[in-house]
Amino acid sequence: MASVSVDEAMRRAIELAGRGLGATSPNPVVGCVLLDADGEVVGEGFHAYAGGPHAEIVALAQAGTRARGGTAVVTLEPCDHTGRTGPCSHALIAAGVSRVVIAVPDPNPVASGGAATLRAAGVQVALGVRTQEAEAGNVAWLTSMRRGWPYVIWKYAATLDGRSAAADGTSMWITSEAARIDVHALRGTVDAVLAGVGTVLTDDPRLTARNLRDGTLAIRQPLRVVVDSSGRTPADARVRDGAARTWIATAAEVGAGPDGRVDLAALLAELHHRGVRAALLEGGPTLAGAFLAAGMVDRIVGYVAPKLLGAGPAALLGAGVSTIADAIDLEITDVTRVGPDLRITALPRKREG
Repeated sequence: MASVSVDEAMRRAIELAGRGLGATSPNPVVGCVLLDADGEVVGEGFHAYAGGPHAEIVALAQAGTRARGGTAVVTLEPCDHTGRTGPCSHALIAAGVSRVVIAVPDPNPVASGGAATLRAAGVQVALGVRTQEAEAGNVAWLTSMRRGWPYVIWKYAATLDGRSAAADGTSMWITSEAARIDVHALRGTVDAVLAGVGTVLTDDPRLTARNLRDGTLAIRQPLRVVVDSSGRTPADARVRDGAARTWIATAAEVGAGPDGRVDLAALLAELHHRGVRAALLEGGPTLAGAFLAAGMVDRIVGYVAPKLLGAGPAALLGAGVSTIADAIDLEITDVTRVGPDLRITALPRKREG
């Protein structure tokens, strides 16, 4: 096999890391490629599930004795603590790896320190190869760890004129089956799905990740969170059906903001404490508006159907915008056709001041 460059190996490690999306939380996604002393790939690995072997351990097992004197190329700084598995920094040292190339330092104070441990053992350490790409692939976990609350994605479906339902309240289905399948795939990548109690009372959603064609549930289900300030979720609501874990988050339990409703900052802090690193905000134009007004939305994924209703509920309400100068500016990062619909992905721009 021909030798490869460290840059090429990091690109492959980032690709491998992506295979763990939706399965590793509360741990990060990580990929690793091991090169022998001649630069040939002798081991590859990624972190496949929480509690399972880390990427470096998988790659070392493949490489065996050929790891000695070689280079480990890894998307995130090797962990330096003992949790459900041992420290990867020690495993790399024991295998005789002579160099470790890291894309992103670990922001978790519990697990960080691997680079220092490796250097102290005489291993060469290089940082900063394809950092931007590695950060993008691990953005939810990194963001969550750096600030102490989950990465929040607001997902909505609307007609071309911005309506989430018709004037008579009907909303099944605004978007196509292809778009709805795409949404269930998105649910499968997050740790929690949030909806307001108004949506639960109106639509009685299940908020599970499933195969729409046969109704089967995905193996891993996100936590279902109903933001319900006064505890109005019915006992027979489908979110209580046992198909997935459910938390009815009330103001009495979480804490109330000045408006008497659930304090959103406290809600996100509690979700982070519960191991939620990425949350999908679904259902409820008022709840979405409150999150946006508070600057707590990191990404927006809108499914826009080629339909016009002319009247009916808007997809967004009360986002703290009263004049055009207050509009929430977005950076559109992707536009993809999904069946007859468009999926538009955008990032809110940070407001000045």
